[in-house]
Amino acid sequence: MTRIDDTFADLAREGRKAFVAYVMAGHPGYDQSLEIVKGLPGAGVDIIELGLPFTDPMADGPTIQLAGQQALEAGMTLEKTLGLARAFRETDQKTPIVLMGYYNPIYSRGVERFLHEANDAGIDGLIIVDLPPEEDAELCLPAQAAGLNFIRLATPTTDDKRLPRVLQNTSGFVYYVSITGITGSAEAEAKDVGPEVARIRDEGGLPVVVGFGVNTPEKSRAIAEVADGVVVGSAIVSRITAGDSTESVLSFVRSLTDAAHSV
Repeated sequence: MTRIDDTFADLAREGRKAFVAYVMAGHPGYDQSLEIVKGLPGAGVDIIELGLPFTDPMADGPTIQLAGQQALEAGMTLEKTLGLARAFRETDQKTPIVLMGYYNPIYSRGVERFLHEANDAGIDGLIIVDLPPEEDAELCLPAQAAGLNFIRLATPTTDDKRLPRVLQNTSGFVYYVSITGITGSAEAEAKDVGPEVARIRDEGGLPVVVGFGVNTPEKSRAIAEVADGVVVGSAIVSRITAGDSTESVLSFVRSLTDAAHSV
């Protein structure tokens, strides 16, 4: 059992839905980024999704791309990202952290070394968007052997033939991408998402959280009604980019978590 498994078990007992907040590590700078990450659990966040800055993101819209670029320009690296997680763990041993990013920085560091360091830093799961199931031997299987959940994306184009392959080695939860496109490019619609969540849950038996296109408390509540959890990223990151104070960012996050938890 990982922290992610424990969290979903606790939420199920309480009859609540999960709220997952995405922030880019090191954006707009290391100190404020750490301050925001440390404040997320107090704002009601159940799981933290920590973006790993990368020069060539393929699934990210302009908001997340800009945040990653600014983090890199501020000197953020994989090593510093793990350091940020380690600093968070000094005061919080309960809230799960999922590292979301691309394989290149991990490959460059070496899988064995990375997994050892990720475990040491308190990372609980990985979402590596450019590694398909056909490449599970690269990172997915070693990560699970090391005690980390490997979380896979399912999308509106993941049909019944493809879905079992996608779910085969997935653990922790399934991240359902609610739109066909990049982050922040459209809004999620509960009427479209609900049947897909049910289909994925029936096939894999794992909790299904929905992200991409959730940007308001109203939308957070609507998606929570049809899913096991909600992910919000671009709407939070955009406020950080705009220069909002940590208090203002966390207040916005609280409005999103309260909406999801009200279901």
